[in-house]
Amino acid sequence: MKKSIAMSLAAAAILSAAGARAAGPAPKKTPELVAKGKASYATNCAACHGDKGLGDGAAAAALDPKPRNLVTGAYRNGTTADQVFATLEQGIPGTTMTAFGHLPAEERWALTYYVLDLRGAKSAKAKK
Repeated sequence: MKKSIAMSLAAAAILSAAGARAAGPAPKKTPELVAKGKASYATNCAACHGDKGLGDGAAAAALDPKPRNLVTGAYRNGTTADQVFATLEQGIPGTTMTAFGHLPAEERWALTYYVLDLRGAKSAKAKK
């Protein structure tokens, strides 16, 4: 299983390098864009980061280093929308976080907003 995951990650990295697109300005965050991000997250991120972003996806056990907890964990490249977008576009070298630059920019922005909402949902609950 580790070998097939590693091969999938390598293939995604090659596709992202070949298909990276200019991002342009960030679109306005809307409920529709966040919903699109949630759907994209289920397809592209949940296997590693888990359905709720806790770093406990089905593939997490086979990965080293383990996927980041997106809700409470520190983000290596920062938590602003631009920083999260850049991480999605470029990945994190030396980790299992592959680049998703092959996705259209609007989808990467949608993912960015959804990931930040995962983090914000935890912060909102903690304030109550």
